[in-house]
Amino acid sequence: MKEARYFYVPNASVVKELPTDEAVHATRVLRLKEGDELFLMDGEGFFYRAEVTLATSKKCLYAINETLKQSLCWAGKIHLAIAPTKDVGRIEWMTEKATEVGFDELSFLGCKFSERKTLRTDRIEKIVISAMKQSRKGWKPVVNPMISFQTFIDNCSNKGRKFICHCYQEIDRTDFFTEISKEKNSSESGDIMVLVGPEGDFSIDEVRYALEHGFESVTLGSSRLRTETAGLSAVMMSQLARRV
Repeated sequence: MKEARYFYVPNASVVKELPTDEAVHATRVLRLKEGDELFLMDGEGFFYRAEVTLATSKKCLYAINETLKQSLCWAGKIHLAIAPTKDVGRIEWMTEKATEVGFDELSFLGCKFSERKTLRTDRIEKIVISAMKQSRKGWKPVVNPMISFQTFIDNCSNKGRKFICHCYQEIDRTDFFTEISKEKNSSESGDIMVLVGPEGDFSIDEVRYALEHGFESVTLGSSRLRTETAGLSAVMMSQLARRV
């Protein structure tokens, strides 16, 4: 049996043609031809079983044979806001793994102690799409451009619970997983937004600013984690607490 081939096609039910990058992969690498079966993912909760109707070196047209509605396996939205690491490869690794686990939105923060001031979100988008296809996720996480910590906090409109992870002993903290697991019925749980700081942590003023704006002070456990490990841990804990 041939392995199912999955392609990311926004508005797949309307456009009837693979995007250029996907078309080149389909026709030049996989050598798909007219009549071959493929599966499309629109990133909005639908897969489509389709058939190639035209294949050239740069173009691949298709006809949809079946629409396959997907179901989310977690309740509410999971939004991770994180300060990118100096070594961009580490944050790219985290993005890939968090997408495989499953979450809804990813934001990048420029903080006082951040060593990385810029980030190519176009590359992050490609990593997200690749991981989404590999893990067969029905929804593509939203990737937001990098902005300053204060701007993010000032414009935060999240209606669910908001958390900031930090290591300051002088500020009271509760356990993140304990807090998000309190709801007895996970299917009725709200959204989760969690902030993870840079290698040097948030500044204490940043933590206090977040608390003044409705964020809850939490810890991810007794171990001191690297930024990318903390981000992935927060996503995995959120998944476990919100699983349906």
